[in-house]
Amino acid sequence: MQRRSAERLARILDACARELDEVGYERLTTRAVAARAGVPIGSVYHFFSDKRAMADALAHRNLDDFLGRTAARLAEPGIGTDWRTAVDVLVDEYTAMKRTAPGFALIDFGVPGETNQDLADRLPALLGDRLPADPADPTVRLALVIAVEAADAALQLAFRTDPDGDPRVLAETKRLVRAYLGTVLG
Repeated sequence: MQRRSAERLARILDACARELDEVGYERLTTRAVAARAGVPIGSVYHFFSDKRAMADALAHRNLDDFLGRTAARLAEPGIGTDWRTAVDVLVDEYTAMKRTAPGFALIDFGVPGETNQDLADRLPALLGDRLPADPADPTVRLALVIAVEAADAALQLAFRTDPDGDPRVLAETKRLVRAYLGTVLG
């Protein structure tokens, strides 16, 4: 029963993502998502109170997918073991998802302030030994939050005029975050 429920939820979120790509958030409806997912409208309302709740769930799934993809890349043989390499991988994975993941172009991780905080909170576990400082240190914690916020703003700029992301802005985003974190992490 739980497996079927999880599969139905995944189908609904997949349908939501595809609808977002085709019609945008303003024209997104729970009825259209239900039809695309091949489920009764009641199934959508079983999981979500409205389209905002559905979009929020998609954003959280996107964040989990992003962190999973990034962790897998960081675990690949030949990937550097310092935090600077991790910055590059984080930007590269975000870029890849922005280009290919359904719905990600409109709703990446959700509300910027809230989800950026969530991402910053989850970075120490993701980076592990790559983080050469105590993540509980308030200076390090603040630096991670600022780095995520700065990267978010720069990445939004990269995709504002180029749907594949302006390569120059993407490169500068990496440089910006590495330079800033270097002042705290060394």
